[in-house]
Amino acid sequence: MARIETPRRVRGTQDIFGDEQRRFARVVEAFEHVRRLYCFQQVQVPVFESTAVFARSMGETSDVVSKEMYTFPDRGDDLLTLRPEFTAGICRAYITEGWQQYAPLKLTTHGPVFRYERPQKGRYRQFHQIDAEIIGAAEPQADVELLTMADQLLKELGISEGVTLQLNTLGDAETREAWRAALVAHFEAHREELSEDSLTRLEKNPMRILDPKDPRDRPIADLAPDIDAYLTDEARAFFDAVTSGLDAAGVAWTRNARLVRGLDYYRHTAFEFVTDRLGAQGTVLAGGRYDGLIGNLGGPETPGVGWAAGIERLGMLLEPPMGEQIEVAIVAEKNAVNDVAIRATATLRRHGVRTEIFLSGSERKRFPKAKAAEPLLIISIDQAVSPPDGHSLARLSFTSPDTGDLQRRVDGALRTGYRFDDPAGLLAGGTRSMYEIGNG
Repeated sequence: MARIETPRRVRGTQDIFGDEQRRFARVVEAFEHVRRLYCFQQVQVPVFESTAVFARSMGETSDVVSKEMYTFPDRGDDLLTLRPEFTAGICRAYITEGWQQYAPLKLTTHGPVFRYERPQKGRYRQFHQIDAEIIGAAEPQADVELLTMADQLLKELGISEGVTLQLNTLGDAETREAWRAALVAHFEAHREELSEDSLTRLEKNPMRILDPKDPRDRPIADLAPDIDAYLTDEARAFFDAVTSGLDAAGVAWTRNARLVRGLDYYRHTAFEFVTDRLGAQGTVLAGGRYDGLIGNLGGPETPGVGWAAGIERLGMLLEPPMGEQIEVAIVAEKNAVNDVAIRATATLRRHGVRTEIFLSGSERKRFPKAKAAEPLLIISIDQAVSPPDGHSLARLSFTSPDTGDLQRRVDGALRTGYRFDDPAGLLAGGTRSMYEIGNG
């Protein structure tokens, strides 16, 4: 008979387990904690959308849309795309589900996103993001709140050291138009020196030349005019309000005048939290204000600002977290007491005690297996009898040093469903005390 070949994991995907899973869970746990502190609501949006949602939001000429999206026709010949990011889907829902009535909305979400790019350290084709958005708030204070939230998340995770908030302004529509014209004039004057990629960007998205892929374009990009000379009074006041708000909140930042977003609906604040601890791809969290996006999707002109971060990339900055320690291990020393062990285990779990049960395999190996798991407390059930009152009794051995509060929690839990002949002995914390309990 021919050997059955097991299908391999698809390139660019990952099976998250062990330390990696604990890092993943720590990021999500911290994100949820900070979300609640800042009074953001959770939202869930579909994993796939009409392709137009992302093509309009990210730009037909962007690398994500032109090269990296997972796009496919479904059986009804509708063109669908697995989400490469969250913002576009949330903005689509804001329009189609009538969420305007709740504006301003403070929303968070997290989950898988998909981009067909070359896999490398911390970069996958299916990866996971956390995402935060404020929709319907035009004031710079919304930008400050999101940036403060991001800063607190990094501190909550213990990874803020060595991470820098880089901040820039993209101005308002008038500012962008004037700056774009100046950039086009500058790059046109150096057309003969530009790479093919930058020449393409010059025609479609000249601001993106400021972050060139070809290092030969860097000297020309460095000589390009800064946006500050073209800021309107309103745009300058907005940026000043953001920076003064960050100073008031105690959030450190640095100006990066070359930090841009190429699409026209981006306005005012653009930002990235960057580190040198992840190699060349050092951005761990990024976002900005997108006041024109919802209008670009066919909705009413609505301000918005948000950020996203890769869960895996944040996890790479974490120290390996400890696994969740077993509080109580229950060992059924003989098969005859399995049911009693199961009842005791279920009772402890219902009372919030992290409990593992050992009742499979060789009877003589169960206790060593439990001890190897390093629980705080071991309960060994080694005898069952049938007294006259009909209780199913078992003899329990507490074989750990005094664990104080845990032993009191165990006592309180088991006394609700069992009868202890000598509950005071349990609280004494002896290394080996014997009890008879029933299910009364």
